[in-house]
Amino acid sequence: MSDQDHEPEHKHPRQDDRMTPEPPAGPHAAPGARQESPPRPAPAPTPAPAPRPAAAAGDGFRKEVPDEVPDEVPASASSASTEEAAPPERLGSDLSGRQRLVKGLWPPRITRAQLIVALLLFGLGFGLAVQVASNSEGDSALRGARQEDLVRILDELDDRTERLEDEKQGLEEQRDELENSSDQAEEARRQTLERERQLGILAGTVAAQGPGITLVVEDPKGMVESNMLLDAVQELRAAGAEAIQVNGVRVVAGTYLSDSGDGVSVDGNKITAPYRFKVIGKPQDLEPALNIPGGVVQTLEKEQATASVERSTKIVVDALRSAKQPGYARSSSQ
Repeated sequence: MSDQDHEPEHKHPRQDDRMTPEPPAGPHAAPGARQESPPRPAPAPTPAPAPRPAAAAGDGFRKEVPDEVPDEVPASASSASTEEAAPPERLGSDLSGRQRLVKGLWPPRITRAQLIVALLLFGLGFGLAVQVASNSEGDSALRGARQEDLVRILDELDDRTERLEDEKQGLEEQRDELENSSDQAEEARRQTLERERQLGILAGTVAAQGPGITLVVEDPKGMVESNMLLDAVQELRAAGAEAIQVNGVRVVAGTYLSDSGDGVSVDGNKITAPYRFKVIGKPQDLEPALNIPGGVVQTLEKEQATASVERSTKIVVDALRSAKQPGYARSSSQ
């Protein structure tokens, strides 16, 4: 063949020649034959298959040029796109148990009913805490008391119980006397007079005498207030005091105490220190009632005052109160 015959084929290669590489020259190829490199193929939209290996190895063989491979997509972008495309069920299954718990609890979803229940539970817990604290404060004095003081308190309670039993027995005896007496009218009159004297003592309209104690409160610093003296009166009444007199003023059921300058006012009568209480009752009950832990004596000592208690077999209470006719109350027996 002449050179003119090969020239057109070189200038106008076919499409099949561009896509398929020429086979490498064999060992019997003409030594003067010119080897032509194939043109670079255009980039394809999809990755091309892996290049086929050369037919034979050797120094004279041609190396096949692989087609262009598109750039590798970054791993992070690929994972992100996978997560976005993944359905919600797939994402939920990938979370651990702790992560699902945290996701379900936070942020909290509070309804109105749950809020109301929470407020009610808070109020209930606060009330229980206050009740427990108040009970603890009330029992703190007894919890820190000595064994002798606890025994004394128990004895006082026993004496009160015994005194109430005696009163009950006396009323039952009066009832029996009225039922069994031949002259019921005379017996009723006698019991009425006895009852009148007892009520006169309690009302302060008659004088009284009997065993009891004398309480003297010294107040050099002027720190004693009316509420402290009122606590002493109430403690004595609880211990069984039947008649009380303070600095010449009879203490009855309607007595009130108030602060008045440098002293205390009892039913409008001003009294000053030292405050002297004359009390008729059982001395074995009255004195321990004032000396219990956290009681009247200890409270006065905290205010730099002193209180002394003296037992006596005869206490005279001679301060009287005028009898007042009630304006509205009438006997229900009339």
